Amino acid sequence: MIDIYEKILAYKQKNIDMVLVTAVEKEGEGPVEVGKKMLVIDDHTFFGTVGGGALEHYAIKKALTLIKKRSHLTEKYLLDKGKVIEDAKTLPMVCGGQVTLYYEFIGYKNRIYLFGGGHVGQALAYILKTLQFYLILIDERKPIVDAFEHAHEKYHMGFAEYIKEKSIQEDSLVVVVTPSHTSDYHVINQIIEQHLKPKYVGMMCSIEKLKDYLKETYQRFGQEIDLSMFYSPIGLNLGGSSPEEIAISIASELLMIEHGKTEVKHMREILDDHNRYW
Repeated sequence: MIDIYEKILAYKQKNIDMVLVTAVEKEGEGPVEVGKKMLVIDDHTFFGTVGGGALEHYAIKKALTLIKKRSHLTEKYLLDKGKVIEDAKTLPMVCGGQVTLYYEFIGYKNRIYLFGGGHVGQALAYILKTLQFYLILIDERKPIVDAFEHAHEKYHMGFAEYIKEKSIQEDSLVVVVTPSHTSDYHVINQIIEQHLKPKYVGMMCSIEKLKDYLKETYQRFGQEIDLSMFYSPIGLNLGGSSPEEIAISIASELLMIEHGKTEVKHMREILDDHNRYW
């Protein structure tokens, strides 16, 4: 008999994303019992059952989409292909009952690739350790790698070489704070050349260095290159110039991107006009 929780622990130790599907409510007839569970893994394998048939087939597909979105969901199903009811998805079954499934994403919020473990990188890692991100450090300086704390994985190798050899995951977050602008450029150019698709690439630099980089990039890849995922200078304009203050501004920008925010407001600005006190 498969122990779902042992499977969860084993896959968590391998840093593999998954969704646990649980039947939390049932009305009428159907092949599922409340409490039944199914574990769906990022590689499309699954363990356990929530009843079989069209319900289970649909649940597996839904779980795989939620792994990509890294989110939870509760959804109700009508097991009767000939009927429609409010707030429920009809599945091609003839049982006639209703089932509610809870999809629980199990994994880290997202992967962050940190190219450079200097003062800003160290300060950023200290902040990120509390935010449920999976942090991967890459640095070509062995003393930096050996002393670095709060990373789940550490690689002592060339910055661009890491991307060539190991690549980066789609929709991940990339922070580029290497000790030289040349290394920064090489990292980002590798991402472009390999047509990789992180949802964020942030590079720490001055406005003048950014202008130089953009000039070189347009010359190399053409004016039509898509840089919509590129953020530089990195971080939000919060003020402050210490490594710790810069790290807070970067972490804030990462959270903004991860949560799909398109603008930043003070929390008090969400009040309706007639409730505003300033």
